[in-house]
Amino acid sequence: MLLSSSAAEPTKLAVYIELFKLKELSLLSYSPHFRDETIQTKQQSINSSNSHALLDYVPFRLIDQLCRRRKNHNKKNKAFKHHKQRGQGSPAPAPAPAPAPASAPYVGSDPTQLGIFNVFAFGAKGDGISDDSKALQAAFEAACKIDGTLFAPPKVGSWPKSSWFQWLNFKWIQNFTIQGSGAIDGQGYAWWNLSQVHHIQKKSKCKPDMKPTALRFYESYNVTVRDIRIINSPLCHLKFDNSGSIQVDNITITSPEDSPNTDGIHLQNTKDVEIQHSNIACGDDCVSIQTGCSNVHVHHIDCGPGHGISLGSLGKDKTVACVKDIVVENVTMQNTLSGVRIKTWQGGVGTVRNVSFSNIQVTDVKVPIMIDQYYCDKRRCKNQTEAVAITGVKYNQIVGTFSVQPIHLACSNGVPCTNVDLIDIQLTPSRSSLGFQQALCWNTYGQSKAPLVPSSIDYCLRRGGGFHGGLAKSMEYSC
Repeated sequence: MLLSSSAAEPTKLAVYIELFKLKELSLLSYSPHFRDETIQTKQQSINSSNSHALLDYVPFRLIDQLCRRRKNHNKKNKAFKHHKQRGQGSPAPAPAPAPAPASAPYVGSDPTQLGIFNVFAFGAKGDGISDDSKALQAAFEAACKIDGTLFAPPKVGSWPKSSWFQWLNFKWIQNFTIQGSGAIDGQGYAWWNLSQVHHIQKKSKCKPDMKPTALRFYESYNVTVRDIRIINSPLCHLKFDNSGSIQVDNITITSPEDSPNTDGIHLQNTKDVEIQHSNIACGDDCVSIQTGCSNVHVHHIDCGPGHGISLGSLGKDKTVACVKDIVVENVTMQNTLSGVRIKTWQGGVGTVRNVSFSNIQVTDVKVPIMIDQYYCDKRRCKNQTEAVAITGVKYNQIVGTFSVQPIHLACSNGVPCTNVDLIDIQLTPSRSSLGFQQALCWNTYGQSKAPLVPSSIDYCLRRGGGFHGGLAKSMEYSC
């Protein structure tokens, strides 16, 4: 796995700067939380401004490409020096005996378990005072030999309280790329097992109020994540909040279908995002788009199992929710709870607008098309008149099979959904279908265009603008 900043601005991130010129790095402190796999590095005053980057739990493994570049550079330097000595007529000194290569340190009881490096085995102190640059350099060079998997602690009790919210956490960085053939394994099985979590609560008298996200970016810009695998996260696999200019390309996310709340990619208050050519199988939404997101393009995604691609849930606890300019296209879904859906809580305010779902191929999806303004994650929720306004939503070329219901549009009594278009919808029952074969639509205004299968979709939408006092009130909140 490669962690690097943009080549155009090599001083943006301490971990790079030619990677091996560690004397140029200003690594001020090291706070090991997971001594077996990772180390926390901190650098301040990276550039002329006062911005800084905080990298929590960065793995010390680099792909061979960087190693080869450094080794080739060293060979050229040695060849140049040798040629220069011969040209001056001085006898070349006899080569010194090569020192025996040090055995690579390993983690765990199996000495063949390579791919994880413990910088403390190279002499790092990690006390915030000692100069650990030589130990870090040795760890970098040893890590060049292989590319493997970064493992989180397998036991809930091994996680410090400070890491219950996220594991690998990148804050306030710019022009940054994570790429490579490696994997991040959150080993979330213990977190999914409630009995183990309860055991920790009794033992430590401290209740984990949040499960960790495997990889998170906060207030970061011009970030690219590509080619890596993220598996078995305790909670979300990849999360971006308060960020912008995000590229996610050719990644694989995997966790069991019954792993709770394990969203694949989670976006919140994040703008200008492209997620493409990736495979996501998890226990919750393949892609979750939350409030504050705009200009998001999701395309060429294989999703399933999971809960589909969702906007929301939005407006919980009467909050303001704002989502706009979302495009989801060229997606295949198999064995998912939903296909493409928008879900909001009663009582919320704000607006969801200008959303397009197109060319979605579904196979054995329970409900391929859904708008649910009565979302509730418990047995009963209080009825409320206010709702997040939903307007300007297009469903185009949604084709395939369903197992429960083809379409479910349940809009608020007080705040109807408006300008909803259904175009070329062709959904037939799958072999495992046990549900309703009729479309359900409530208080939804818009237009439909053939072909429409089942035919009940043609009668699903109300004609007219659907303007309502509640709609105007909800939309007047600034987004």
